[in-house]
Amino acid sequence: MKYKVSDFTLDEKLALLAGKTRGRTSDANGKISEVVMSDGPHGVGANLENPPTPCTAMPNLSALANSWDTDLVYKNAEVIADECIEKKVDVLLAPGINIKRTPLCGRNFEYFSEDPFLTGELGKAYIEGVQSRGVGTSLKHFALNNREYNRTLQSSDVDERTMREIYFPAFEIALQAKPTTVMCSYNLINGVYASENEKLLRKVLRDDFGFDGVIVSDWGAVHHAAKSVKASLDLAMPASDEYIPVLKQAMAEGWLTEKEIDERVEKILELVEKKELADKTKKVCYTKAERHERAVDIAQECIVLLKNEDNILPLSTGNIVVSDYAMTIPTISGGGSAMVLTEHKPSWLEVQLQERLQNKKANVERVWNSLIKEGCYKADTLVLCVGTSREMEREGFDRSSLRLPYEQEQFILNAASVNPNVVVVVYAGSAVDMSVWANKVKAIVWAGYLGEGAMEATANVLTGICNPSGKLAETLPLCLEDSPTGRERGNGQSELYREGILVGYRWYETMNKEVAFPFGYGLSYSQFEYSDLKIDKKTETDYEVSFTVKNTSNVDGKEISQLYVRDVFSSVLRPKKELKGFVKTALKAGESKRVSLTLNARSFAFYSTSLDKWYVENGDFEILIGVSSKDIRLSDKIVINLPCSEQTTRSFKY
Repeated sequence: MKYKVSDFTLDEKLALLAGKTRGRTSDANGKISEVVMSDGPHGVGANLENPPTPCTAMPNLSALANSWDTDLVYKNAEVIADECIEKKVDVLLAPGINIKRTPLCGRNFEYFSEDPFLTGELGKAYIEGVQSRGVGTSLKHFALNNREYNRTLQSSDVDERTMREIYFPAFEIALQAKPTTVMCSYNLINGVYASENEKLLRKVLRDDFGFDGVIVSDWGAVHHAAKSVKASLDLAMPASDEYIPVLKQAMAEGWLTEKEIDERVEKILELVEKKELADKTKKVCYTKAERHERAVDIAQECIVLLKNEDNILPLSTGNIVVSDYAMTIPTISGGGSAMVLTEHKPSWLEVQLQERLQNKKANVERVWNSLIKEGCYKADTLVLCVGTSREMEREGFDRSSLRLPYEQEQFILNAASVNPNVVVVVYAGSAVDMSVWANKVKAIVWAGYLGEGAMEATANVLTGICNPSGKLAETLPLCLEDSPTGRERGNGQSELYREGILVGYRWYETMNKEVAFPFGYGLSYSQFEYSDLKIDKKTETDYEVSFTVKNTSNVDGKEISQLYVRDVFSSVLRPKKELKGFVKTALKAGESKRVSLTLNARSFAFYSTSLDKWYVENGDFEILIGVSSKDIRLSDKIVINLPCSEQTTRSFKY
C-alpha cells in the first residue's frame, strides 16, 4: 500500500474515521486526498455540502426495476457515473436495495423490488455500471430499513430465517460486484443499532459475505462511536463534536485498543488509494445531449402496460384529447436525498403525441382539467395523466394510503362516465390502489417515476414507437389491507415482522389472495408463445433449464421470462413459489429463440436456523416458467437426493 497506518498520529487516525464535512472525508492534515461523496441513485447534484445542482434525471430505481434488464441498469448507471466524474464526486451513495416489505414505505421509489433475487441482480448491475467509470458506490441500507416511520429509533424485530432468506440475499448477490462501500441503516435490528451491530456488520457482512471494503454510516446513524468501531464500522458520516472524544475515552478505559482503531483506518486508506488510482483513468463518455437521449431510451423500457382492452393502444388515428389533474409535468422523482434537479424542459404530452402522429389521421389537443368542454365528449380517445407527488412519496415519511388523491379518482371516474375510451397513465413511485376506477377505463399504463425522459418515453409507448416490455417488480394489491403488513407500522420503538418470509408475491400467492396486478406482470403489443421445456441435470443441485419463446404477432417485441421454483413437500413453511431466474429476450415478429437459465443449490435451499446454514431438503421440486408470478406457461418436476453428509456440511452460496 502507498499509505501506512504508522504514518499518521493518533489524532489523525481518529479523524479519518469520521467525515471532515457532510460530504468529505478527512485529509489527515494534508497527508492524503479527501474522498467526496454525493447522493444518488437517480442522478447526481453537488456534494453534500452544497445545494444540489442540475444533472440528468434518470428513471427512479422503482421504475428501472420494471425493465428486468441488467444491461439497461448498467447503461443507466454509466450515465450517472459520467456526471460524478464531471462534478468530481468519488463515491455515489447508491444503490438502495432494501426490500419493499410494505407498499406504504415512503422511500420505495428508490428501491428495486419486493423480491431479493431480482433486487440483487439489478443492484449488482448498477454497481458494475458506476464502477466501470472509476467512481465508487455505496450499497445501502444494510439492513432492514423497510419503512421511514421513526426510522432512527424503531427496532426491526426479525427472526434469523427471515433475515437470511428475504432481507440479506439482495446484498449477498450485489456484493459480487465489489462495491467500494456499504452503508449501514438508521434503524435498530432486534434492539441494537445497525451501526453498532457486530453480528450484522462483522459476522454477516464481512465474514459470511466476504465484504472487505469500507462500511460507512448513514448520515447521523452513529450513536456511540466506540461501539460502532468495535462492530467494524469504518466511517461515521458526518463528523460530530462527540465522536473523537468518545473514542479517546474508550481507549483510556482500555475498552477500545489502538489496534482496533488501526484496523478501521486501514480500510479508509485503502479507499483513498482506490480513489487516487481511479482518478488517473476517469473520463467522461457522453455529452449532455447523449445523456438525455439515454434517459429517454431507458425510461421507455421501464413502462408497464397493465390493461389494453380492445387494443385501444397504440394510438394512431382519430381525435385524441390529453388531460390531467394538476399534472402538466409529471413527477419525475420522489422527495428527499434521492430527488434530482434537471435543466431539461419537456414539452407537454399532447405536443409529443402530435409530433409522433403528424403523418397519420390523428388530431391531438389538451383539455385543461375540465370535462365539460365539447372536446372531451367528442374525443375518440381520452388520455388522462394522474399520479403521486414528491410530497406524497419521500424520504423520512411513509404514505398513509395507497389511493390516489380523491380529486384524481373522481377525475378518472367523471371522464369514464362521458367517454368509453379512456387511457390512464400513472406516474408514481410505488404501488397504487386502482380498485375504484380500474374497471371503468380501457387502458392503464404504469409509467412510474421516469426521470426527465418521462414525456418522450410515454409518448413513444402510447404511439407504438416503442413496444412496451416492462413488467411489475412489485405486486399491485387490490387494497392496502390485503398487503402483508396492512396498516401496521410498529409502535415507534419496535416493529415485529410478523409475516416472516411471506413478503410481496410470496404472501399473496401462499395466502391465496387476489391482487390487482401480480408481480412480474406486463402486457405488450406483441404476443408470445412458450414451448419445449427441457431440464438438464448437471449435478444433484445444478440444472440448466431451457425453453423456446416465440413472437406469434406481426410486431417486434421483447419478452421477460421468469423462472420460479416450488418445494412440493417441505418440512418448514415455504412460499408457494420463488423467483430464481429471469431473462429478457428481443424477438422480431414471428421469430423463435431458445432461452436458457441455470439453477444451483441456493435455488432450492432454505435457511435452517437449527444448522445455522442453508439447507437443501431432498425431495420433489417444481420448475415453473411464467410470464408473471400468477401466469405459469410451462412446468416440470425434478427430484433432489443429496447424501446426508452434503446436506449438513456444504456451504450453499450464490
